[in-house]
Amino acid sequence: MTTPSPSAVPTSTAPRVVGVSLKMYFGHAQTLEWIEQVGALARRHEAVVDGRVRLFVIPGYLAVAPSVAALAGTGVLVGAQDLASADRGAFTGEVGGPELAEVGVAVVEVGHAERRSLFGETDEVVAEKTAAALRNGLSPVLCIGEVERTTPEAAATECVRQLDSALADAVAGPVIVAYEPVWAIGAAEPASAEYVRAVGAILQQSIAERPDRVGSSVVYGGSAGPGLLTALGDDVDGVFLGRFAHDVAALEAVLDEALRQAQDGTLRQAQDGTLRQAQGPRTA
Repeated sequence: MTTPSPSAVPTSTAPRVVGVSLKMYFGHAQTLEWIEQVGALARRHEAVVDGRVRLFVIPGYLAVAPSVAALAGTGVLVGAQDLASADRGAFTGEVGGPELAEVGVAVVEVGHAERRSLFGETDEVVAEKTAAALRNGLSPVLCIGEVERTTPEAAATECVRQLDSALADAVAGPVIVAYEPVWAIGAAEPASAEYVRAVGAILQQSIAERPDRVGSSVVYGGSAGPGLLTALGDDVDGVFLGRFAHDVAALEAVLDEALRQAQDGTLRQAQDGTLRQAQGPRTA
């Protein structure tokens, strides 16, 4: 596997990606209040309005359908926190991909570290759920990450293995690869920006080499705060937030940062194009 240096993956005009999962922190009324605030933010934030930043939110199951209704016309995608590997049948307590798609869900979390550790989800289960999401037109937010702290190169190798496993039997379609080193969850010291950038660049390269995954992105799902997106640069396409985004003002700050990145990327592309025109055509 070729290891690109940080920022070696070319900057594209693809939108920056910001996602939020509420897990099980909020009650129903609190969730819907938060969704209304996010909707108001999305309607006035230029990056979401013009599509330079793609925002998705993942509430609890009971709030999914009302969230779709509340966020209609805002450009905000609504997701689910899990789905069944089967589409229909005698699976008490499960929710299938067809039903999620029917109510307007666009993305669905698959393979989160908590699902793996608390509910015993294996790579095989993650692959089945990834396939279920894609065959129903849902983009999986595919959570991957190494368990033990190691070198960025070894971490990237393990993450690409997980990516290969999850996508092996899935139909074509875009995925949101959410990288989160498991060892850093709840740790006193999070993964460094340099570490995340090295892994993120390799994941970007891996997903870009898959012609059936056009439109995919790589986001970082670790500890978030002001300046994180800037620190990670172009080696990830965005961030996947947790409790930090419970405060909608904090979410707005991340969207502002993502907008600045999108503007910087557009400027760099324009400058590169001008430089190429000035240099003229290359001769063999």
